[in-house]
Amino acid sequence: MCVTAVESRPPGVLGASQSPARRPFGARVMAFVALTKPRIIELLLITTVPVMFLAQQGVPDLTLVLLTCVGGYLSAGGANALNMYIDRDIDALMDRTSQRPLVTGMVSPRECLAFGIALAVVSTLMFGLTVNWLSAWLALGALLFYVVVYTMILKRRTAQNIVWGGIAGCMPVLIGWSAVTNSLSWAPVVLFLVIFFWTPPHYWPLSMKVKEDYARVGVPMLPVIAGNKAVAKQIVVYSWVMVAVSLLLTPLGYTGWFYTAVALAAGGWWLWEAHALLNRAKAEVTGAKLKEMRLFHWSITYVSLLFVAIAVDPFLR
Repeated sequence: MCVTAVESRPPGVLGASQSPARRPFGARVMAFVALTKPRIIELLLITTVPVMFLAQQGVPDLTLVLLTCVGGYLSAGGANALNMYIDRDIDALMDRTSQRPLVTGMVSPRECLAFGIALAVVSTLMFGLTVNWLSAWLALGALLFYVVVYTMILKRRTAQNIVWGGIAGCMPVLIGWSAVTNSLSWAPVVLFLVIFFWTPPHYWPLSMKVKEDYARVGVPMLPVIAGNKAVAKQIVVYSWVMVAVSLLLTPLGYTGWFYTAVALAAGGWWLWEAHALLNRAKAEVTGAKLKEMRLFHWSITYVSLLFVAIAVDPFLR
């Protein structure tokens, strides 16, 4: 697969050779923050903290929560920085990534690589020394999986990239549980599977929206190589499995009526939206009328509601 190098940039985008004198300190700081992809990490923390409440069956030690969140941010931030370092060639050619710090020249590739490695080392040591070493190895495993398995191996080679690459995004639930218990159990495994089956139908609608971007750089996201109807069918299949798995926590004895009610209501609305997308795709609706981003935005609301319910449920049992 041939991908154009980073020097071929969209018109008007600054080059990586931008002189240090033209890179203000404040803008540089914000650029390094941007390397960590804060908005994505917010979603990871939403799945980490509630699991700590579930593991504690109440309020966990707040210092432990803070240390876990900081360690998780640094670890995920390091993974995201290394992802940008590796993908800087295709980021320069995609509309939605053309303003990332390496493309604009606000951060050099060498700086980004050093920054990502430093965050990986610091986060692993922080987890190990202040939380526990099980959480440290889980966090490091997630980082390596995202950088090596997803970014370097899967992303540019297979349409199943986001399916298996999404495993890295499932790890925070294991980390949150292990931070409290220094062990693993069936509850975090179930939640791991919920996020695993949530990731493709969460990301594929966005990929449908920007598939021309991925096609331009030769990244075979499923919507690039399959029609909207085929993608929507896959979304529906994953959605049904995700909702079914989310309901396993209660019969296993980890949650009660409140979580079950939220999981049923939120899951039911998700399935409604997924089937609506499939019906529009079957009708060969295209463009803005396909409304694929409705499911993408709802997917974020869904996972937020589900994990808030996980945190609240122990107090209502």
